[in-house]
Amino acid sequence: MRVVIAEDLFLLREGLSRLLTAHGCEITAAVDNGEDLLRALLDQRPDVAVVDVRLPPTFTDEGLRTALEARRQIPGLPVLVLSQYVEQLYARELVADQSGGVGYLLKDRVADVDSFLTALEDVVSGGTVLDPQVVAQLFARRRADDPVRRLTPREREVLGLIAEGHSNTAIARALVVTPGAVEKHTQHIFAKLGLTQDEDQHRRVMATLAYLRG
Repeated sequence: MRVVIAEDLFLLREGLSRLLTAHGCEITAAVDNGEDLLRALLDQRPDVAVVDVRLPPTFTDEGLRTALEARRQIPGLPVLVLSQYVEQLYARELVADQSGGVGYLLKDRVADVDSFLTALEDVVSGGTVLDPQVVAQLFARRRADDPVRRLTPREREVLGLIAEGHSNTAIARALVVTPGAVEKHTQHIFAKLGLTQDEDQHRRVMATLAYLRG
């Protein structure tokens, strides 16, 4: 797996580089600003970019904006964003193009190496991965007319796990139910959200977007 890293903190940038290299990844570039990030992504076309939201020179949303610009020029470029805090606008914008291959994790998730590497692999394979804290905060601020409010508590729980990027099998394990039960819940969720498309992965992304619009 070829990886470009963008992180302005030297120790974290080096730590990520060493961690990923130790697990068989090739770090094609490790940069500390948006301009160098865009150049590296366009020139090297990595398998995935691991990007801090806040980079020089603005230290606001430079990393995310650069990643989004790269995805416009390289459609479907997988991007895993790391952030110190839950920033809802950024999470919404990241998945707004509905093309998958995106993730939003809090930086402390990197300490759980197995979960971090699994999230990275899911993003590379085209999945959408959201930190559980991001999901929890997004669910806490729903509009009164939001169709997600029509879901049962169990369906909301399943949708939350879908938004985190889990497969039906993983959801079944987490909730201690059968995969068939999870499939029934997902079909009910899609119906209540008005998602009638035939392609299941597309509906999962659309359901995640509905989840984020609250």
